[in-house]
Amino acid sequence: MYAHYYGLRELPFGITPDTDYYFAHASQQEALNTLLVAIRMGEGFLKITGEVGTGKTLLCRKLLSTLSRDPGFATAYVPNPYLEPRTLMRALAEEVGLSVSGEETEHALARRLTLRLADVHASGRRLVLCLDEAQAMPDATLEALRLISNLETEKQKLIQIVLFGQPELDERLARHQVRQLRQRIAFSCCLSAFSADDTQSYLRHRLAVAGYTGPPLFTGPAIRVLYRASGGIPRLINILAHKALMAAYGEGARLVHRRHLVRARDDTESLQTRGRGWGFFRSWGHR
Repeated sequence: MYAHYYGLRELPFGITPDTDYYFAHASQQEALNTLLVAIRMGEGFLKITGEVGTGKTLLCRKLLSTLSRDPGFATAYVPNPYLEPRTLMRALAEEVGLSVSGEETEHALARRLTLRLADVHASGRRLVLCLDEAQAMPDATLEALRLISNLETEKQKLIQIVLFGQPELDERLARHQVRQLRQRIAFSCCLSAFSADDTQSYLRHRLAVAGYTGPPLFTGPAIRVLYRASGGIPRLINILAHKALMAAYGEGARLVHRRHLVRARDDTESLQTRGRGWGFFRSWGHR
């Protein structure tokens, strides 16, 4: 692949969320700071929304990583909350170290979970539960989540809940039947796409993390095509930058030029329409 050719330790534009590549974009950093402040204040429900590909899962993992280094917190993570209420409760119980029996009643599980959360609190820690893709939660599970959030001492919540979801989550929460949950959301943030300048900084950041130390690898015209094609969405930037680097490597070019981004852009669009994507690989497959 092109990593060694460009002096990289690893491929810099993977789409798997990796906190080593966390980029402190304005909306990302504002959201992270808001979450950390609100969590330390003891707020019950927090919400982060953003379009597909804007970095919600990466932000979630960055939050969990940050809290894991703080002895005052314990964390739990549910990546796919499209679960029935009992299954969500089982997932939460397992996250906090409880063994769960298939024969155990929901009431008995809830009681054990409450005692476990009380133990966590007594140890001087607060439990933070992060739920990704929260827009997919069934109504009954949203209500169960609200009831779980009721667990508290006289002065403090036993569990704090952070919801990460697409804009459809706001639509779900705007409905009358979930108004009690909506009223409990103390802080919320919405992640935005990158600007053109952010996109250029993002490219430099990821390349540097991957070990690149040379001159700018992407030319100005290439970055402009990349920004227009991606709309500043990080996941799309990663996909297009990766494919453009492959195209440049296939030509033996030392820089990524506009033509490489045009090819990457056109290939990505054709994969969605005419299915001609494999033609993209012919220029570099022989290397």
